[in-house]
Amino acid sequence: MWRHRRLLPLAVDGVAWAAGLLVATLARDDFQLNPRRTAGAVAAVAFAVLLQAAFGHARHLYRGRYAFASFDEVRAVAATAVTVASVLLMTDLLLSGRLIPAGAPVVGGALALCLMLAARYAHRSRRARLSRPDARVAAPVVLFGAGAAATLLLRSMLNDPAGRYLPVGLIDDDPEKRRRYLEGVPVLGNRDRIPEVLDRTAATTLVFAVANADAALVREIRDRTLAAGAAFKLVPAVSELMDQPVGVGDIREVQVTDLLGRHQIDTDMTAIAGYLTGKRVLVTGAGGSIGSELCRQIHRFAPAELMMLDRDESSLLAVQLSLDPAARLDDPAVILADLRDTERIRELFRTRRPQVVFHAAALKHLALLQRYPGEAVKTNVRGTQAVLAAADGVERFVNISTDKAADPTSVLGCSKRVTERLTAWTARRRRGTFLSVRFGNVLGSRGSVFTTFSAQIADGGPLTVTHPDVTRYFMTIQEAVHLVVQAAAIGLPGEALVLEMGEPVRIAEVARQMAQLAPHPVRIEYTGLRPGEKLAERLFGTGEVDRRPFHPLISHVEVPPLDPARLDELDLTADTAVLIARLAELAAEGQAPRAGLHAGSAAGSLDRPGP
Repeated sequence: MWRHRRLLPLAVDGVAWAAGLLVATLARDDFQLNPRRTAGAVAAVAFAVLLQAAFGHARHLYRGRYAFASFDEVRAVAATAVTVASVLLMTDLLLSGRLIPAGAPVVGGALALCLMLAARYAHRSRRARLSRPDARVAAPVVLFGAGAAATLLLRSMLNDPAGRYLPVGLIDDDPEKRRRYLEGVPVLGNRDRIPEVLDRTAATTLVFAVANADAALVREIRDRTLAAGAAFKLVPAVSELMDQPVGVGDIREVQVTDLLGRHQIDTDMTAIAGYLTGKRVLVTGAGGSIGSELCRQIHRFAPAELMMLDRDESSLLAVQLSLDPAARLDDPAVILADLRDTERIRELFRTRRPQVVFHAAALKHLALLQRYPGEAVKTNVRGTQAVLAAADGVERFVNISTDKAADPTSVLGCSKRVTERLTAWTARRRRGTFLSVRFGNVLGSRGSVFTTFSAQIADGGPLTVTHPDVTRYFMTIQEAVHLVVQAAAIGLPGEALVLEMGEPVRIAEVARQMAQLAPHPVRIEYTGLRPGEKLAERLFGTGEVDRRPFHPLISHVEVPPLDPARLDELDLTADTAVLIARLAELAAEGQAPRAGLHAGSAAGSLDRPGP
């Protein structure tokens, strides 16, 4: 059977040469049989087949190197046919009595090549039909998008005989793609024709196949699809795919992160690889939501060593297993340590010598820190200073901050603003690049509004929202960390880089979207703003200018430095109100006057970066 499969291409090509040369020879005599000319044609056919076998064998055409009807084989077939026709023509011209007319090798060779390619095309078409999903079983689907992601998805769908989906049409807003075919599937219109296309094709599902779309587009297409009575599914965003090709296995149900947190991100992979690949990288707070995603994304760039530090051993094990299921806790990549232990941190930097540091460790729950400001000072402020002080010789240091640091009104915000200022002070005295990255609400992080609402839905509701008009910026963990890694490549010493979070979204809209996705009806209840809580967050503080010199989604702002000696002014034994007031003063220095900070406030967003 194996030999027969190898001989089949030669048999096809031999028949093609026979047909091509005989037709070319007979056409010269108006298809009148001439015994002498016919005998010469038969001899020429035999010689051509022998040459095709010899040259084809030399090119590995009939030795199993190429799959039959593959594009690589087609190129080899064309080159072989041209060679055979050339040798046949020269041989015929050199003979005293020509076997066939002078033009027969050229015309016959062209006909033979056309027949060879036609046979292969027929084979590919038959194979493609056999590999398509069974229309009697697979659900007809329409894809929104006719770009690169849709092309990969179509190929995945159309090459799975047991597939669940059969693409029957495409929808794309680009007028230049109208009436085109992609992998044999037609583009039937734009988003305005979604109901018509679904009805015309009898499709029961629309698959959103734009991997770099933002949340607003996802919401609009989903609403149009559901209004037309069809199911809505999608492929993950680029940041989730991690630059892997999209396939049919990636199709999933819509999640609230798709409806609220997707952003289009252009990544300079060369710049990122330049400061991560082959370097010793330390991530503090590696077991947290942001830290663990940082580890996963950094791991892709093949650092010489990825050191993961946290004080929570269970979280460390979880992130380690997400990178390598066979890993063990005695792996030196896992570091169990507390930022409050200054000597331990100093020893760690001295012995492990990290070259790049992502400082994501922090206490982040606003209401708790408002009650216990001393804990915020110990971990967020003094813990960060311990890492900064130990980071002598580090090439790049990235302090993960929060939008609460912009005109802070809470203990969390003030403590993170102080860390920005400490980082800026260090940047002026070290040779490496020390900077901060500031962003807002992260969907899916521990303690976020997403997890809070999910728990309330599981409990039967209601979903509690403080105010109908309260708004927050949203971004998924993957996208936020993607931009953090990008920002670290372009940031200048002492800056705070502010990530673009898109348009602010009403918390009530988050609740509505999650209620729609809930398996049972859930009502929404408004509880009223808490003391000190803002209706709307800010990404920039007073006097900060939105400059984006390098990346359209990353702003650069100046940060006034703070001498670490000033931290002695934070007396942890003082009254809570006094400590909060002094922390606020350190945070506010160098900025325009603002509203005071009250010890009893519980301001801030529901989602924040942190471990």
